Amino acid sequence: GEQPSVSDRAAKAGIVETRPSANLRDDLLSALKMGRKVHILPPYRGDHLLYLAGILDEELSKIGAFISEEFIKAVVSMREIKDEHEVQQIEQAIDTAWKMHTTFMRMAQPGTWEREIAGAMEGIAIADGGPVSFPVILSMDGQILHNHYHGNLLKEGRLVIADAGCESPLHYASDITRTVPVGGKFSQEQKEIYEIVLKANTEAIGMIKPGVTNREVHLAAAMIIAEGLKGLGLMRGNMREAVSQGAHALFFPHGIGHMLGLDVHDMENLGEKYVGYDDSASRSDQFGLAYLRMGKAYKEGFVITIEPGIYFIPALIDKWQQEKKFEEFINYQGLDSYRSFGGIRIEDDVLVTEDGHRVLGKPIPKSVAEIEELMSY
Repeated sequence: GEQPSVSDRAAKAGIVETRPSANLRDDLLSALKMGRKVHILPPYRGDHLLYLAGILDEELSKIGAFISEEFIKAVVSMREIKDEHEVQQIEQAIDTAWKMHTTFMRMAQPGTWEREIAGAMEGIAIADGGPVSFPVILSMDGQILHNHYHGNLLKEGRLVIADAGCESPLHYASDITRTVPVGGKFSQEQKEIYEIVLKANTEAIGMIKPGVTNREVHLAAAMIIAEGLKGLGLMRGNMREAVSQGAHALFFPHGIGHMLGLDVHDMENLGEKYVGYDDSASRSDQFGLAYLRMGKAYKEGFVITIEPGIYFIPALIDKWQQEKKFEEFINYQGLDSYRSFGGIRIEDDVLVTEDGHRVLGKPIPKSVAEIEELMSY
């Protein structure tokens, strides 16, 4: 059918003049001959790399020389601050995620296949105008952090994680995680761990305001998790020292969250050292803390995820125990009964405001009482 021209579309974006794409190669080569600099962003797809090599008349191995730190920093400075229209798009995507996750909760009954729930969630995203913002993570094996295998039959007494979101029609993303008990009732053991993660989630969110660093929030959540596990007898000793040394990362091996926007890990392809770090914040090399995608201070207009978790990963427990790692902080014998526990993660999307924060979108049940009530119908 009839489609608007490229020049018509460009005019809507404020572009005054357009030239045929067929001219691009000649224009670039002419500029290079004149000594002008050509700036590109890091190509993260193979077809992009091949295209750039063609229009720049350069070998694939030499395209990296055109990647421009100046260009990267300019794009990050523009995209890291979301205006009200972008926030509306993200909230639209979160409202669809509300449907996805409440459907998941109602479907998480014994005898249901994981794939049935994952398929239903993806269908809701598509029906609301956008695909999922990343492949649905849904599994009873929540100790596998990015588990896209959906072949398990749900069983009473197990926990199941769903980490999923969708895109708005203008491609802004949502990213929400909830963890629920199959059948709708938390056991006492599950409830104890869940409440620790929920406290880390809510108190971390409560810290958010301009000037506070994401690293500070991450470490505060890590302290809550460590103290909570100490209260259950799974950790011991001085928890401030345990967190400083990274002992808590046996249970919480990832970062507290990341930028959210036109992608789930917004602008990640530009390099986390530009998106999540700056001259005042550098990445740690400590296990766990090294995976914090963002360490720098919040600014008004940032949209970030807050997603603490506790996981019981048998392979990691075995590795650390064999290495006698952090024996002064970890009660390895006490972990034996948790080997089949799985994992719990709770994630929300948050806007940094002028003097604080706002959790975006329609609230998705996350307290024990809210989840059990919803799942009882």
